[in-house]
Amino acid sequence: MRKFSESTLVIATHNAGKLREIKELLLPFGTNVVSAGELGFDEPEETEDTFTGNARIKAHYAAQKSGFPTLSDDSGITVDALDGAPGVYTADWAETENGRDFPMAMTKVWNLLEDKNAPEPRTAAFNCTLCLAWPDGHDEIFEGRVEGRIVWPMRGKLGFGFDPIFLPKGKTETFGEMDPVLKKEISHRADAFAKLVSGCFA
Repeated sequence: MRKFSESTLVIATHNAGKLREIKELLLPFGTNVVSAGELGFDEPEETEDTFTGNARIKAHYAAQKSGFPTLSDDSGITVDALDGAPGVYTADWAETENGRDFPMAMTKVWNLLEDKNAPEPRTAAFNCTLCLAWPDGHDEIFEGRVEGRIVWPMRGKLGFGFDPIFLPKGKTETFGEMDPVLKKEISHRADAFAKLVSGCFA
């Protein structure tokens, strides 16, 4: 596995919140972190049907344009009774003409489960795939996952996305109700980042 030895790391995101979260995680390593958005890069079209495929597209695109190693992530929720949907289309399910509407998307998930008369527990998982790509084309992939189930009605105002209907396995609070510090410890992204740090930064 290739170690990260450069001084600058590009994050393939235009999301300020995601950039801040990643900067905090990499703070102990003294890495200069800059986002693709800050560099003025556009976002490549995500044409793959897997988290790994889309993470690779984003990481290699920004690595080639910047000349620096680039980290990307692709994440989403998979619902077993919906054959893994929304999956890589998690954000797309929330798209409207006026921006993303996640309450609408969560309602869609629940209605589809009801239409199928899906048995309880309605199992699901949050998935995160990280790709660290170098300008020479090499990459390393790290996958994180947290198991749980879909609950209704929506619970909690914390978190984002599908968090209010996702109850992690063994917990009594949805990601929407959970203290963000606790969520960060058990989340799919934390799982993937622990593997990234162990593999490439430790």
